[in-house]
Amino acid sequence: MSNLSAGILLFNRKPSLEILLAHPGGPYWWDKDEGAWSIPKGEVDEDEDLLDAAKREFQEELGFVPEGEFIKLDSVKQKGGKTVYCWAVEYQIPDDFIFAPNEFEIEWPPNSGKTELFPEIDRIEYFGAFEARKKINPAQREFISRLIGYFSQNQ
Repeated sequence: MSNLSAGILLFNRKPSLEILLAHPGGPYWWDKDEGAWSIPKGEVDEDEDLLDAAKREFQEELGFVPEGEFIKLDSVKQKGGKTVYCWAVEYQIPDDFIFAPNEFEIEWPPNSGKTELFPEIDRIEYFGAFEARKKINPAQREFISRLIGYFSQNQ
């Protein structure tokens, strides 16, 4: 398992900053909300360009690659030791977009010998910056701060 992930923080500014976050699927995440959401991200393949990996993972998880100017937000290290690289991009998801997540299979209930399919991401949602900071994985909060800092420097 790779200790490197790359992802995209999708945002829009209509009328104020909104950030798209993904809630992980599966039974371990059902009752978790604050601190459980994430940017859409995934593992980086060996010798893969980090931004290319972020775009590939976004495509795999949401079904499209957003277009626009990608803003590098560098990396953070999560509690479990994984380093996550992030780029932000302003993009409006089309009104006709249908979220159809990938699925994974695990033994459920544990030690039952039965397997069940669950979505990798069970929902996506836009949040204002304040709410997004509460919802997102604590290590990834820094990406929101960096994005806001980018705006204040480039006004």
